[in-house]
Amino acid sequence: MKYRTLIAFVGAFALAGCGLNSVPTADENAKAKWADVENYYQRRADLIPNLVATVKAAGAQEKAILVEVTQARASASQVKVSSADLNDPSKVAAYEKAQAGVTMSLQRLQEAYPELKSQDNYKTLMDQLEGTENRISTARHDYNSAVQAYNTTIRTFPDAIGAKVFYGAKPLVPFKATTPGADVAPTVNFGNSN
Repeated sequence: MKYRTLIAFVGAFALAGCGLNSVPTADENAKAKWADVENYYQRRADLIPNLVATVKAAGAQEKAILVEVTQARASASQVKVSSADLNDPSKVAAYEKAQAGVTMSLQRLQEAYPELKSQDNYKTLMDQLEGTENRISTARHDYNSAVQAYNTTIRTFPDAIGAKVFYGAKPLVPFKATTPGADVAPTVNFGNSN
């Protein structure tokens, strides 16, 4: 009875030393790290078009308001009233209407000013892009570290025995840049380039 217990204990110890647990643990860790890489690629793919659209919309709104102010000012400067025209009600009315157009445009600009955020939106976009690229870089680094640990585990004694016998383990491939697709940072285009 003592021999059976001793044999069971020695057998369990031998199996534990042969990578029975360490090989699948290292394998799962590497796969989880790869899932993180894919997660951050997906984050980038989802985030960037939405951020660019937001920045474009804010920029278009600001551009429309500023164009309106500029046009109103240009129109107002076209209407001239000399001291000799002060007796002509239609010329004075036209001048007042042109000046009122500028006033209205400026009021609209003042009302919208707290909402004019294109500069902040561009900064936010750049911060998000930088943060996303940093996350991807970190995730790829963590994945490569996990792959290195797994590959070392399945190639070193005594885990190599269990890796081959029980799992038929093969080395994992570390991340290598650059392949076409989601792992290539997209070009940001605001539609204002020539």
